[in-house]
Amino acid sequence: MSELTLDTLVDDGNYLGTERARIENKVILDELERKKKARTMAVPTDDTRVKARLREIGEPITIFGERAADRRDRLIYVLSQINAARGDDAMHVDEESSDESEEEEEEFYTPGSMDLLEARRRIAEYSLPRAQKRIAQQRIDSKLDLGRVVDIRKKAFAEVKKFSNMGSQIGDERPISIVRFAPNNKILATGSWSGTVKLWNVPSCTPIRSLRGHSDRIGGVAWHPQATLSQGESVVNLASGGGEGSVNLWSLNSDNPISVMKGHQDRVCRVAFHPSGNYVASASFDTTWRLWDVNTSKELLMQEGHSKEVYSVEFQNDGSLVASGGLDAIGRVWDLRTGKTAMVLDGHIQAVFATAFSPNGYQIATGAGDDTIRIWDMRAIKSLYTIPAHISNVSDIRFFRADDLFFKHVPTDVQMGGAGPATEIEGEGASAAARDAPEKEYAAAHEEWRYRSGLFFASSGYDGFVKLWSADDWQLLKRLSTDAGKVMSVDISSDGEMLVSGTYNRNFQLFGPEDV
Repeated sequence: MSELTLDTLVDDGNYLGTERARIENKVILDELERKKKARTMAVPTDDTRVKARLREIGEPITIFGERAADRRDRLIYVLSQINAARGDDAMHVDEESSDESEEEEEEFYTPGSMDLLEARRRIAEYSLPRAQKRIAQQRIDSKLDLGRVVDIRKKAFAEVKKFSNMGSQIGDERPISIVRFAPNNKILATGSWSGTVKLWNVPSCTPIRSLRGHSDRIGGVAWHPQATLSQGESVVNLASGGGEGSVNLWSLNSDNPISVMKGHQDRVCRVAFHPSGNYVASASFDTTWRLWDVNTSKELLMQEGHSKEVYSVEFQNDGSLVASGGLDAIGRVWDLRTGKTAMVLDGHIQAVFATAFSPNGYQIATGAGDDTIRIWDMRAIKSLYTIPAHISNVSDIRFFRADDLFFKHVPTDVQMGGAGPATEIEGEGASAAARDAPEKEYAAAHEEWRYRSGLFFASSGYDGFVKLWSADDWQLLKRLSTDAGKVMSVDISSDGEMLVSGTYNRNFQLFGPEDV
């Protein structure tokens, strides 16, 4: 018996494999721990101080082709390697570095102009009543009958699932980088890498005008929220950002911009109008986003905070907050009234290319190069859900925003606004219930229309697809194929009848319900 036991305990060398696996696992875990600590490591953001710190530790202060953001990343990597070699008990590099870290963590202020102070006051006066109204409406909506909510969802999602390709149009001689519907949904603006903004009639997709004012690729186009689409020379209807670093304001009847706002030191990517229409935000590869006054064309704010290029920028509906997303894989939510960071969106592992506020005002969707969409809740200050959205970069995200101007259900037998002749149902012999019926029908239909706002959103990806998602349980509703090229941008019309995508193959595609 003892012999048998001895035989079973004979060393067959398998422990070597176990030991090797243990060592490999330890190396992987150590590397993950090093990266985790490196993310929280405080290092200078000023490039001069970064170079000085590299010189102190015996590293080259610059490498051929290295940018300031790359240099800072290299400093973080080298310091994390030094700390890892010294062990967990020596996580500080030296006393000076520790003092510097404390200094970096302290809140600091930069001088602002009186124009910025006045803008912050106006934004507060504009946004607070809107937030109050939104919250009051959400309290009313929260009391909706569950069966009613389910019916609205089913009806809305059934219509979304009917979307199909209505047609494709060659938009330019270079990739279409951005597509945006006008507020009236009758005009589509496309921006391309040729530096041209083009206006199109929709759904016919016939060209209206080409706006040439940029000398390099266009990254962002945004419509004024109250765009009048008038022929006035001085009326601002559109903003665009170009690779040469300028932000242009346009009317619709001239090939030349009304104003050219210069200040960025590198390529401008996305641009966005404040809901009031008085301000424009622009995101740039110079690692900043900036706020501009539309009326004076002056720069009000140059906001730093990202360690790499800033790609996307988007305003909240109330107008109090703005979100920025950068190639540093970080998103930030800023309070325009105070200038402080309201929330850091830290979770993506690749560059953030898209940010979109939900119409509910407290949720944000971000799309990134890690192929995922993350949903963030500002009330809980955390990520709610991660959607494995595409198999390549998520390039754009747009929520459906229902506009009352396109609310179509107006019963013919109800007198709106007290104007016009009374109908038979409003006659003296009609009962109160009969007179109230059309108004109740109208109220129910309007309630449904309002509830649809923010109920779904669209995303585009470099995998060649546009996808429609529910915005309450984050499930895929519809997948739409384009021309098999990278989809650079997507947008949804405010009447919910059309969806458009712009692709790397120089085309844009129009989608709509099959029965339209």
